[in-house]
Formats: sequence, C-alpha cells, structure tokens
Amino acid sequence: MSVERPAKGLGRGLSSLLGDTAVRATGGEQGADTSDGVREVEIGRIRPNPEQPRTIFDDDSMAQLAQSIADRGVLQPILVRATDIGFQIIAGERRWRAAQRAGLHKIPVIVRTVDDDSSAELALIENIQREDLNAIEEAEGYRQLIERHGHTPEGVAQIVQKSRSHVANLLRLLNLPEFVRQSLLQGNISMGHARAVANAPDPDALTREIIAKGLSVRQAESRAKLAKDGPRELLLSERPIDSDLAALERQLADLLGIRVQVGHKGNAGTVTLYYSSLDQLDMICQRLSGEPI
Repeated sequence: MSVERPAKGLGRGLSSLLGDTAVRATGGEQGADTSDGVREVEIGRIRPNPEQPRTIFDDDSMAQLAQSIADRGVLQPILVRATDIGFQIIAGERRWRAAQRAGLHKIPVIVRTVDDDSSAELALIENIQREDLNAIEEAEGYRQLIERHGHTPEGVAQIVQKSRSHVANLLRLLNLPEFVRQSLLQGNISMGHARAVANAPDPDALTREIIAKGLSVRQAESRAKLAKDGPRELLLSERPIDSDLAALERQLADLLGIRVQVGHKGNAGTVTLYYSSLDQLDMICQRLSGEPI
C-alpha cells in the first residue's frame, strides 16, 4: 500500500454491493483526527507503545523488512499520537524498528489525537488483526481488551473479525501451565498441540513428549484422549478418517480465525469457510488475495 493510495480489501467492495454501510470499529469515519495527513518525523522522537501485545520480533523477518525499507523506503506510514516528549506508536512498531535497522533518520507517520486508553485499545486491535502474532500474544491481546477495556468475548470477536470459538479457544491457552505457554511462545509446539494438551491430565508431560518425539497434532490429541478416557473409550469413539479431517478443520480454523469445514471423498473434496459478517468476509478476501490487513 502506498502513501497516496491506500489498498482496499476486496470485501469492502462486496460490502458496498451488498448494501453494507457499517463503518469498521477502528477505521473510516470513526477514526480519530488525521487532518494533519502524512508527515516525516525523526525516528528518535518516536517511542514504542508499552501496551504493544507483540513481545517477539523475528530477526530474519525484521532483516528482510529492513532491507526492503532500505531499497524502497517506508511505503506505509506508521500511526502515532503526540506526547509531551515526542510521539508514541499506536500501530507500526515493526516498521519503526526496521527503519532504524535500515539507517533511516525519519519515517512517515500519521498523527491521531487519542487518549491513553484509546491508544492502547487501538494498538491491541491493530496488532491482533495482523497475521504474525503468535497464539499467546494474540490471546493476551484478547484478555487485555476484555479486562482493561471492558469488552465481552463476543464483542472482541466482532471487533477483530474472528469467530467467537476462535477467541474462546485462544483465551483458554492463557490457563495452560507456564512451560506449555513458553513452548508455544517459542514455537516448539503449535496452537493445535496446545489445544490438545489443554485436555490432557498432565499438560506438561504431554508437551515434553510432543517436543521430544516430534508428535503431530493428531498424535497429541490421541495421547490426550487416551490419558483422559482410557484405551477402551478411545477405541470405541475414535474414527480415524473423520478425526483426521476434524484435526485439519481445527488447524485451518486456527489459522483463519473462522469456522472451516472440509468435505473429502476419494481424491477430491471441498473446503467451506463460514463468515458471520461482511467485515469478516472482507478479512477472508484480503487473506486469500494477499492484500494487507
């Protein structure tokens, strides 16, 4: 997306065609004052947001972004608010960090007039809507929106355009033992693994087994069920083909944040994506088309 002509998601066009006149919770007419437009600000005058949910910045990804910025500049301004000592980032900390790596002295910004609480809320929502947060960071963002900003889980799902079950599943991850959360945070297990582990009598032990043996999500689910219900119940209830498809559906749902159904017969089948609003459809279209969110 360039500064002069921001990219629009495909779904917004569909929204217009279908008569959707609602404005997004974090954009459009509801946004704060941007009358100052895009301006260049010294990087040294900008500070990160302490409410930033992202805690890990992948070094390889940051190096690639820094190289892109060095070659082409910062194409998308970051969003900031004015403070007594300069500016505080609302959204765009990765670009700010990468611009420093690239040796830039100034960066394009858009200044918005918001208070502390609104700034923190906008930062959480903007980061959650991006795809590169890990599951624990995303879950922590949901928790903060609920506990600090008074949203319900259903309200959070509507704001970030994810399914209610997706939000609920991620919030459950915060109740896992510390070792399991850290393993997920560090990428040693996936969200699918963590969801399986949550149903096990000893989540720590199963997590260590997953890491040591390289178990798949399907294998982790089987071990959790075996430990919880015993071998007889597992034998009676398990249907390999349906269970494999169910595991695949859960993995896709975790990735997209919506309900997914896979129908398979022979060597062909269908993948069905369910959306509950036109904004959620917009999110799906953007992810499938590769447009920025």
